[in-house]
Amino acid sequence: MIRVSTLSRRTLLKGLSAGAVLAAGGCSKHASPNLVRIATSAGLNLIMSELMHQRHFMESLGLEADMVAMADGSKILGGIYSGSLDVSPMSGFGQLFPAMEHGAEVRLINAATLVPLTALFSGNPAVRSLKDLEGKVVGIGALGSLVHQLTVALLQKYSVDVSAVRFVNIGSNTDIFKGVMAGTVDAGSGPSSYIEDAESYKVHVLEHGDMSEELKEFTYQAGYTSRHMIEAKRDVLVRVLAAYAKLFRFVHSPESQDAFVKARKAVLPSSSDREHLAEWNWLQKVKPFATELTLSAERIDYMQQINIDFKVQKEKLPYERVADMSLARDALKLLG
Repeated sequence: MIRVSTLSRRTLLKGLSAGAVLAAGGCSKHASPNLVRIATSAGLNLIMSELMHQRHFMESLGLEADMVAMADGSKILGGIYSGSLDVSPMSGFGQLFPAMEHGAEVRLINAATLVPLTALFSGNPAVRSLKDLEGKVVGIGALGSLVHQLTVALLQKYSVDVSAVRFVNIGSNTDIFKGVMAGTVDAGSGPSSYIEDAESYKVHVLEHGDMSEELKEFTYQAGYTSRHMIEAKRDVLVRVLAAYAKLFRFVHSPESQDAFVKARKAVLPSSSDREHLAEWNWLQKVKPFATELTLSAERIDYMQQINIDFKVQKEKLPYERVADMSLARDALKLLG
């Protein structure tokens, strides 16, 4: 079952002491030892959750999953802190490192999406290259958010003067792309799967604007949980990761087309058949999911350096402090 959570933002890390963060790590209270509350985010993740449900991957591993769709990563992290959520196997994770600096006992346990799922688009005929964005308005979410970090990382790669770009928070990823289509902003992010059909949206992708190609080192999504959950429900978490590995492998296979389109129609009924198929084709081309589940030290260091550059993290934390990939390795053993 997929439903929208309304967890409070009170558990955001900002302003909390290390002691308060540690105290928030309560345990999950489930009657069934095989029931697991899984946090997921919007967009493609909702489609993946629907596909997980339709294909019964969790049930095949003896699990009963409550998929909780949430608005942003800070709310997911808050749910993990409080114990009201067990695990988030597939979400943005940059906010984890500052939390860990403040003493939060959370751990990365798997890789999920190894490249960004977005590209920079514009509806302004005068904006064709990344350099053209100097002196222009670019739509983002909040300053320091995932989409902001991605956009800045891309611009810096091509020596764009970021200080000359005016970043404006216009809301969610959907709102940003709507702003691009309406001309409210000169550029902004949208799904990479829209690139080949960009003209139908009256926009164009910028030169070097495909982040899935240009920022291959940027790990878009990973999985995490609390250290308490690892100790209390390790077997359940291992089976959850095995289910996600099955999901990733299935979506990358040619046999997934009909099932993926069916799941996308269930989540996005107002979208056209062309859009449903375009996203599936993009996934077949890029194959963004971490079918082997593990997240390397190099990728984690890259993400931490971005946080440091944005001044939301003071210094890199050691791999052993932030990650426990033994669960992912055990999950792969289950699949043979």
